[in-house]
Amino acid sequence: MALKDETFDNRTHFGFANAAPGEKQGLVDDVFHKVASRYDLMNDLMSGGLHRAWKSAMVTAIGLPRSARAFRLLDVAGGTGDIAFRALARGGAAVAVTALDINGAMLAVGAERAAKRRLSDRLTFVQGNAEDLPFPEKSFDAVTIAFGIRNVPDIPRALREMRRVLKLGGRALVLEFSKVDTPGLDRLYDAFSFNVIPRIGKAVAGDAEPYRYLVESIRRFPDAETFADMMREAGFEQVSATPMTGGVAALHLGFRI
Repeated sequence: MALKDETFDNRTHFGFANAAPGEKQGLVDDVFHKVASRYDLMNDLMSGGLHRAWKSAMVTAIGLPRSARAFRLLDVAGGTGDIAFRALARGGAAVAVTALDINGAMLAVGAERAAKRRLSDRLTFVQGNAEDLPFPEKSFDAVTIAFGIRNVPDIPRALREMRRVLKLGGRALVLEFSKVDTPGLDRLYDAFSFNVIPRIGKAVAGDAEPYRYLVESIRRFPDAETFADMMREAGFEQVSATPMTGGVAALHLGFRI
């Protein structure tokens, strides 16, 4: 679908296309610093509110125990606590979650929310890089990342790190925007993404630029099967990819065996 010049040129806009890995991380951090306080609103805009159902499906797929069995979950790029809160609500009292994020502003939002919910004893917030997780090998029963992997400069390295910190038999779940595979819906979604989302972002948040970047990052992310292959190359086994809502998003699952 041809895009009008005034909307977006994903080859050059925002400087991400040709940025070095270290520079890209700084640019990504700046984007999420700007949207931290409005992160839920951002996801509502990007998904039409469907991200809530997609995240619930991912949390269900974790297989959290409702018994007294201890279970450690690591949620990468989970600074606002969205996945962590859902997991703690679904699992038993012995479920503990570590939410890791590279962005301090996102972590501050999550820590404030956790304190209000009185969950600080079961939820730990850690500032760190997905490409170099600050945890020993085989530390967690499951690792999740929702709508964050596409913003990691070195995705294969992050996937290897996720596998490294998993216990044997543990599972990794990656929820991410994908490639729309429904004829007609793809054009509608492109038109909505490139023309509507930045304008809504400017009207609601006062800044269209972060939303333009987020659209760009979605379009650059590989389709579900390609990303499943990336998980296999990182060492995961029994990898599956489940498209959601016509391919707007996909849930990827892989095991360390």
